[in-house]
Amino acid sequence: MTEVTGSWASGLQGEAGHVALADWQELQRRSRRENIGRAWYKFSRNPLSVAGLVIVLTIVLLAVLAPYVTPYPHHAGPFTDFANAKLPPNPRYLFGTDTIGRDILTRVIFGFQDALLMGIVVLALVVPPGVLLGLVAGYNQGTWIDTVIMRITDIFLAVPPLILALAIASVLKPNLMNSMMAVSLMWWPWYTRLVYGLTSQLRNEYFVKSAETLGASKAHILFREILPNCVSPIFTKMSLDMGWVILIGSALSFVGLGVQPPKPGLGTMVADGARYLPDQWWIPVFPALGIVVIVLGFNLLGDGLRDLLAAEEV
Repeated sequence: MTEVTGSWASGLQGEAGHVALADWQELQRRSRRENIGRAWYKFSRNPLSVAGLVIVLTIVLLAVLAPYVTPYPHHAGPFTDFANAKLPPNPRYLFGTDTIGRDILTRVIFGFQDALLMGIVVLALVVPPGVLLGLVAGYNQGTWIDTVIMRITDIFLAVPPLILALAIASVLKPNLMNSMMAVSLMWWPWYTRLVYGLTSQLRNEYFVKSAETLGASKAHILFREILPNCVSPIFTKMSLDMGWVILIGSALSFVGLGVQPPKPGLGTMVADGARYLPDQWWIPVFPALGIVVIVLGFNLLGDGLRDLLAAEEV
């Protein structure tokens, strides 16, 4: 009888444990949904941030679906139609045509692809090493490691980004890949400087000192204790930098060091059409507006994320 009672009690305890675990998991899911709802409410109260999100999502969708949404997808390549060259905007060609008869609307939408690719690849290349160097230098503040890393960083930061990118790109073969490399080589110091300042403050916090007292390794302290507290500023800077990287990439294409014809680079299209101002104004103006819109969208989105994350930290 005692054995039966004991097994019955153990079964009840096990079942109660499962119920408690299920309730805890449900509370966690509900808490996440509520946090997402509050974050979206705060974000949506800023109409400029919502406008930036809409612009970015629209451009991304257009770039991904470019072969299906553009009226003349074959105009994105080596196509000529001199009979329809230099036509102003009209119902058939909403943005007009360029000097060899290609639809400018089609080429602007396809140009979004290389612009977004430039931003994504550059940030993917610069954020990991920049963050790592900032963590190492900030945690070892006052040592020779800090001095070496930050003095090299200061040297790169002392040169204007566009000038440095032009100098690097000018010695390489002009194409999209080399322009990405040129921008990447001058962009990482900004993340090193940002994370260095954050790490210098966090290294003296109680949770870091507690981890050190318990004998945690430096890798654990850097990547499990300090880095998670740097994610919000890093993410915000990435959203803001996306527009600036695209703008510098377009500047490189404008001077012939980026996307090469016949590919439709936005900067290249502006440079080719500038000589026809003011008579054929639509040839350079619409690609330039494409650059303005994509940069504006990411800047508005980044500002909204910055305000949102700052409010959560408070």
